[in-house]
Amino acid sequence: MTAPADLAVVGAGPAGLAAAVTAADLGLSVTLIDAGERPGGQFYRHPAPALRARRPEALHHGWRHFAARARRLDAHRAAGRVTHLPLHHVWTVVRDDPGAGTGGWTLHAVAGPDETPATVRARAVLLATGAYERHLPFPGWTLPGVVAAGGAQAMLKSGLVLPGPGAPPDRARPRSRVRIVVAGSGPLLLAVAGSLAAAGARVPAVVEAADYTPYAHHLPALARNPGKLAEGAVHGGALLRHGTRLLTRHAVTAAHGTTRVEAVTVTRLDRDWRPVPGTARRIPCDALAVGHGLVPQLELATGLGCATRRTPDGTPALTLDTDQATSVPGIWAAGETGGVGGAELALTEGEIAAAAVAHTLRGTPRDPRRTAALTRLRARLRAFADAMAGAHRPGTGWADWLRHDTEVCRCEEVTADRIREAVTDLGARDARTVKLLTRAGMGWCQGRMCGQAVARLAGEEPAPDRRPLSCPVPLKNLAQLPEPPDTHEGAPA
Repeated sequence: MTAPADLAVVGAGPAGLAAAVTAADLGLSVTLIDAGERPGGQFYRHPAPALRARRPEALHHGWRHFAARARRLDAHRAAGRVTHLPLHHVWTVVRDDPGAGTGGWTLHAVAGPDETPATVRARAVLLATGAYERHLPFPGWTLPGVVAAGGAQAMLKSGLVLPGPGAPPDRARPRSRVRIVVAGSGPLLLAVAGSLAAAGARVPAVVEAADYTPYAHHLPALARNPGKLAEGAVHGGALLRHGTRLLTRHAVTAAHGTTRVEAVTVTRLDRDWRPVPGTARRIPCDALAVGHGLVPQLELATGLGCATRRTPDGTPALTLDTDQATSVPGIWAAGETGGVGGAELALTEGEIAAAAVAHTLRGTPRDPRRTAALTRLRARLRAFADAMAGAHRPGTGWADWLRHDTEVCRCEEVTADRIREAVTDLGARDARTVKLLTRAGMGWCQGRMCGQAVARLAGEEPAPDRRPLSCPVPLKNLAQLPEPPDTHEGAPA
């Protein structure tokens, strides 16, 4: 066992990257652990090296913020102040035995394609585990060619490819003019549509289930974030240039095709997201990119007992103080774990958290002016994030577009009819009981694809994910763990 680092940062996206380099700047020894091969997370996802992309920054917004911190990370790694562990999936974090005198934490991970066991020790932990996409099922959503909105952007950023068929069967339409409908809800849709159109796709429509009138209730937050408004205007201008229609208060209520998606049905929604009869229209397409916002990834935090709260769109997020500290002493968090808010907010929170950790562990004084500036920036960005979350909160009527045979849990092939039967006939009143009766959420994705939908069909707000293991772990890795220090031969474990 090596000596513990001062700080272990889980996740090398914007929040984790900012936290790691700031902590190292302040003299802390840092171990940066990330499931990705290179830092940047989902937001600053890189093209594969074999593709030899000449201008990867063209696919990203705010690349300069990443590039500056990436250079600082490289300098700290070369100087030995930061240890970067890529392709490491942390599956649990446990407090060290008090008798050991370390007063810190042990992080267990699986490393690389061989899932080799790895252990990291640190005096403090910062969780920057990001988020995953929220999915609301609809008939046909399991067809090939239907992808997550963020997944479509990831394909473009990492593989320089567009979702859709490799080539039309008759080869009459060039590959670069593949037709992709973008649908769901949330500000990510505009960015995804703009990226796909800029890469050569034809985006017939952006189908937004909400509308933008709720933003009028948050005029102070909008006025304090002119940069965000300008960013929205840029995306809107891009849609106009590419001839893309923006359909607000509409949803894709069905996807059609035989071997893959060939068209989608788009229907107008009422204020509760119920389909309005007689308003359906069909739009031909080669692919559909669909998503309804992001959900904070909290398994490691909830496994430690960190307190959570509800964000304005109904999703669970961590409860954090002004220093980004969780309710568990020694555990900090930054980025989407505290509520989805975008890369700029994640960078800000990562820097605030790192300064707080350095002050707690080493007594490092904080720069009052820098602290005040970061605090104001965080408050401004968080207010805008809350306004967005409230505006795009899913309505209760979305389930009306489900047919009885629509698969809600793809892994276990559990249909909407079976979930409704568990609620109406078998007495299930929460998602956990539905899961026990139907196996919904017991598949490979562990409810990440269907958990939000199952909870809402059960009549409750989605609960924070609580799992003893945050990712699959080989049994041999568990068997190799040392026994707890208070056990000995002949005594019960």
